[in-house]
Amino acid sequence: MATPKYLNEADHDRITAAVAEAELLSSGEIVTILADRSDGYTDVALAWAAFVGFLALGALALAPQFYMGLYDLLIADWGHEWTPRMILSLALGVVAIKFGAMLLLQLWQPLKFFLIPAPIRTRRVHDRAMRAYRIGAEKRTTGRTGILIYLSMREHRVEILADEAIASKVEPGVWADAINAMLAELRQGRTAEAMVAGVGKVGAILSLHVPRLPGDVNELPDRLIEV
Repeated sequence: MATPKYLNEADHDRITAAVAEAELLSSGEIVTILADRSDGYTDVALAWAAFVGFLALGALALAPQFYMGLYDLLIADWGHEWTPRMILSLALGVVAIKFGAMLLLQLWQPLKFFLIPAPIRTRRVHDRAMRAYRIGAEKRTTGRTGILIYLSMREHRVEILADEAIASKVEPGVWADAINAMLAELRQGRTAEAMVAGVGKVGAILSLHVPRLPGDVNELPDRLIEV
């Protein structure tokens, strides 16, 4: 499945310029990542399919005559006696059909992500953001001033993670202003504007806590990473 493109070249240029401008105010190094999704959620899809299969099995136990009559209607044979083996085979067939149908339904991405519980989405986005942060921002600068803005589109989640020199001075709740600014734009479908707003808010916070030092150099790329 092809990953959708949320931004064009002009959008990338705007975000890059916003990062460069924000970094002029402090010694912070801002890394931006936009992800289509943070996980495949195959386990969640399988869990829903299994749940539907068990529901079908329960329905078969409560109303066996319906399924047995449907089977007789479809087969249209000369009549037969229902044996335990046939009943178990019918149950297996019903569960397999329901299980497979639920998996196929979840190939439609809006339904798949609607069925993912919010706490699972939040945790998986955080885990993916942490991995990206450790690779792209943590301990990558001389003064430990790297910060990651991570936006995951399918899950509608934003994470902001800061390296040691910033995290020791800024309470995690301070980033809520930047996150809310991004969410306000995202609700209007303005993805590029959301990133620019987030970068601007983060830059303003960094200027208060890690002001730019003489001779400060750009240690991390300013460009947006879209995955």
